[in-house]
Amino acid sequence: MERVIKLDGVHNFRDYGLYQGADGARIKGGLLWRSAQHGDASPADLAAIDALGLKTVIDLRGPSERDAKPCRRSESFSAQVFAYPEETAGLALHTEAADGVVTEAEARAAMLRLYEGISTRENLVPMLRCHFEVLKRAEGPSLVHCVAGKDRTGFAVALVQHALGVSRDDIVADYLLTNVAGNIEARIAAGAEQIRAHRGPISDATIRVLMGVEEEYIVAAFDAVDASHGGMDAYLADVIGIDPAAVQGLRRDYLD
Repeated sequence: MERVIKLDGVHNFRDYGLYQGADGARIKGGLLWRSAQHGDASPADLAAIDALGLKTVIDLRGPSERDAKPCRRSESFSAQVFAYPEETAGLALHTEAADGVVTEAEARAAMLRLYEGISTRENLVPMLRCHFEVLKRAEGPSLVHCVAGKDRTGFAVALVQHALGVSRDDIVADYLLTNVAGNIEARIAAGAEQIRAHRGPISDATIRVLMGVEEEYIVAAFDAVDASHGGMDAYLADVIGIDPAAVQGLRRDYLD
């Protein structure tokens, strides 16, 4: 089964299952999907997405982001869409990080600060809980996405993969796959337009730091969770409401 689905206008669309999980079992394919926004989807994209049989979509964007780029849907689209009624980021995290930065080093430092706080973002945590509640229902294929499908989505996916017993190395590898999945140059070009519209002149090199992902970003999120909760398991139980019994239920449903 192919992990990455190459689409015309929806970037970073891929299966985040298929990795080895707990007790050597492999995560089932075709059930756990992630992507960037669908506002630029072509008719062919919509047909390909419909073919996946999605039952639920978790849209991590806030209202202003959804209004700015509404997701395109086919006439036959029937998945239930979950979204938060208040802002989850104000702007996409990479755009938020661009505030006041000029150099690549400043951009990288800003991204690290955002990731250090991503696990406690007040209006993101409810959507992380929603994501897990959807997965607990095990009604069929689901999709989680934000704007670029890399920051909020990347953290949400990392939590699910951890719960399913995926190794830290594979979680990081899947996170870094954002840099090669889909047309990264097109994503950077689109991001540059958005960032410059909000923040003014910023170099291409700096925008690449903001639009891409780096291992130290997601590690910063892991380290923050370790520091505040003593580990991902405790964070899942205490903040997201996924206790050991819920973890075992997810593993029964999603591991071969």
